[in-house]
Amino acid sequence: MTVEDYQPPPDLLAGRVILVTGAAEGIGQAVAVACARHGATLILADKEQDGLEPVYDRIEAEGAPQPAILPLDPEHSDMAGISVVTDLIGRELGRLDGLVHCAAYAPFLSRIDDYEATEWERVLRINLTVPFLLTQACLPLLRAADDASVIFTSDRTGRRGMAYWGAYGVAQFGIEGLMRTLAEETRDSRRIRVNSIDPGIVRVGLRARLYPGENPASLPDAETVTGDYLYLLGPDAAEITGQSR
Repeated sequence: MTVEDYQPPPDLLAGRVILVTGAAEGIGQAVAVACARHGATLILADKEQDGLEPVYDRIEAEGAPQPAILPLDPEHSDMAGISVVTDLIGRELGRLDGLVHCAAYAPFLSRIDDYEATEWERVLRINLTVPFLLTQACLPLLRAADDASVIFTSDRTGRRGMAYWGAYGVAQFGIEGLMRTLAEETRDSRRIRVNSIDPGIVRVGLRARLYPGENPASLPDAETVTGDYLYLLGPDAAEITGQSR
């Protein structure tokens, strides 16, 4: 059976607690809703609480387990603030079985010649440093789980150098390196799996902002790429780690 043929059972993620960043829109929202439909308790993380409330309401209306909302501003988060968040997750929910990084920020396409240092650092922080900090802070909870999964949403720009993607492309190369390093460090534990997914080109706000002349109706919906995430989060992928999918 290939992943494309995979049919997740309705209770695939029942009893699991999964944190999804970038959950207010796009792929993050699609992944969060799909996980909730398959029984998971979601922690919905994004920059603004207002953006998360419609996703919260949608999950509740579908009769899935009640989610939690976690405002998390990646531009201004530091290790101390993130540690407070993970301590709260441990106290209130008692566990963490999955961490899915879907938050992304790409302000523009630009030559390296024209990149300002402050913007370069901002893009790297949001797309690489904060995912590292959040993952590091979540590791004690993930190690306590019987079968934990970490998924980094990657991008083709991080697997093959592409002109004009600047700091975003560099950050995506870093995400691939972070994934592979952590996968090797946790491989012998058999309790944490670490993988990355390149969902391809889909209809999301980031794509629309960078390609305003593109017809969004010509692109697939974010919901079409959730199958890989469900597979890697569930027990059927228990032996898979260190893969770029």
